[in-house]
Amino acid sequence: MKIDMHCHSRYSYDGNPDPFDVLNSAKKKGLDGIAITEHNNIDSWADYRVASQKTGMKLIFGQEIKTKQGDVLAYFITSPLQKGKNAETTIEEIHKQGGLAVIAHPFHPFEGFKGNLQEYVEIIDGIEVFNARCPFATANKKALEFAKKNNLAEIAGSDAHLSLPIGDAFTEIQGAHDLQGFKSGILKKKSLVKGKTSNFIFLLGPFLGKIKHLFNK
Repeated sequence: MKIDMHCHSRYSYDGNPDPFDVLNSAKKKGLDGIAITEHNNIDSWADYRVASQKTGMKLIFGQEIKTKQGDVLAYFITSPLQKGKNAETTIEEIHKQGGLAVIAHPFHPFEGFKGNLQEYVEIIDGIEVFNARCPFATANKKALEFAKKNNLAEIAGSDAHLSLPIGDAFTEIQGAHDLQGFKSGILKKKSLVKGKTSNFIFLLGPFLGKIKHLFNK
């Protein structure tokens, strides 16, 4: 099973596409589904449910939460999480919902994790080791090395804020036939990271999204 684990739609403050466009793009690239990771909200979930019925694509309900130390990706959650808390508190709240907690783009020079990542090794479920929107290969390489050194699950996602680069990077669990199997594969550290760095023009997605939202106010 192949899933893009980091996607943004117009429901993120810097996102552009509709949920249907996100799923359609992922489907065209041969993926089985996506993880919904809007910034600090779950407002897109209802639209994604409708889009999922139309496209047949699977959904991991999640969120990208800004903590005091940096961004944390929550997967398999059932209710919204609030931003601005300590990362440790946010991770605990994710686990209370039966979800998985993954540190997003930990070594990105501008959007990286500001806390001492080593202090979180025992409580996180994985690291985003390949972020297709990260323009610096060294940041992804460092994340992969950290994950391997600390025996953490390896996660990949496009972090796309436009529809076309959705699916440029994804996580694969071989032999998984449903989302429970996919989740189990991550916990067993059987995840495979696949994909490529998105075209430079697509890296401007968040900037374009902010402009779009500004004019739509």
